Amino acid sequence: MTINQHIEEFHGLPVTDFLEASKEGKLPEAPSTAWKVWVDWDDETAFAEHWATFLETVAVEKVTALVIGRWFSEEPESLAEALPVLLASAGRFPALRALFIGDITFEECEISWIQMCDITPVFEAFPQLEELVVRGAGEDYDGNDRLALKPVRHEKLKALRFEAGGLPGPVVRAVGACDFPALEKLELWLGVDNYGGNWTNEDLAPFLSGANLPALKHLGLQNAETQDRIAAEVAHAPVVPRLTGLSLSMGALTDEGAAALLEGQPLTHLETLDLHHHYLTEGMQKRLRDALPGVEVDLSGAEDPNDNWRYVAVSE
Repeated sequence: MTINQHIEEFHGLPVTDFLEASKEGKLPEAPSTAWKVWVDWDDETAFAEHWATFLETVAVEKVTALVIGRWFSEEPESLAEALPVLLASAGRFPALRALFIGDITFEECEISWIQMCDITPVFEAFPQLEELVVRGAGEDYDGNDRLALKPVRHEKLKALRFEAGGLPGPVVRAVGACDFPALEKLELWLGVDNYGGNWTNEDLAPFLSGANLPALKHLGLQNAETQDRIAAEVAHAPVVPRLTGLSLSMGALTDEGAAALLEGQPLTHLETLDLHHHYLTEGMQKRLRDALPGVEVDLSGAEDPNDNWRYVAVSE
């Protein structure tokens, strides 16, 4: 699986490409859409210039959702080059409730090549933010241009997702140390070590306990080679009884992990169980459906359970 399409909806709103809409002269009302600002391939206009035009053209004080696409025109550049431009304008977005950083397809830049930076200032600059998605973590060849986060407290955030082919261990631990009293949905695309995913299963303990996430209703620990071990730990995790949604998708889940789930605590209270992209036999898939008749179980994207080379959905 690759990320081959831009998002078309975000925070319950259709996404409007500001560049295209400007060319066509068809700009929707500011609060009616999620505005995307980005730099096209081989574009001679820098992100900062596109951003300045956006600020001058749209009633940004009414914008509720923003999508940041590619901020570079050719070779990948660090988000550190573009993020200050966004942060400097934070005060002009009092209504902003949702932010997606990195709506970039594999044709524009492989997810493992998306060069990131410390995103802690995003939490600090937008205290009213309710949803944040960050795609990419950067490569770790020289220790630079990597996704980073320091533990923060954010009163309003309800949904947080990190999409990566390899999520750095320090970021996973920082998320676990954050104080998010309102967070209802957390999803981590953990990824693989070859692409910087140097987290450990022990780093997931804060999410499995849920002690610092009092409002959590949906937990996603996804895209992992050790999905079986994660499933075994989830089977006895204290957070599970209060969840309505659980996602262990996109990873190398086999019958071993699924059996551990079924032999652990009850899951019949869940509304959704997302296991898409898996290595389960047909017999285990039937067993899951039979055991969870009232749960919406996503078993799409079945891979060959006899394949000795098991891969996660998103890595490079």
